[in-house]
Amino acid sequence: MDILRIVLNIIFVIDCIGLTVVVLMQEGKSQGLGAIAGGSSDSYWGKNKGRSMEGALEKATRVMAILFLVLALVLNLNF
Repeated sequence: MDILRIVLNIIFVIDCIGLTVVVLMQEGKSQGLGAIAGGSSDSYWGKNKGRSMEGALEKATRVMAILFLVLALVLNLNF
């Protein structure tokens, strides 16, 4: 069981570092009052956001955050 805990701790540390890097690579969401007028959603990048680099970063953030939470819960168990 000690080997499993060490492996999970290593994966957890790698996930923490990766999650930090992915979050810092994302663009800010501060569009101000331009978002109320709908300025960016009609552009090509707004419609195809899932296929862009920003969309990939958001998906990676979701996956890594779920992995972070699951590993944190598993590592907190006393088995």
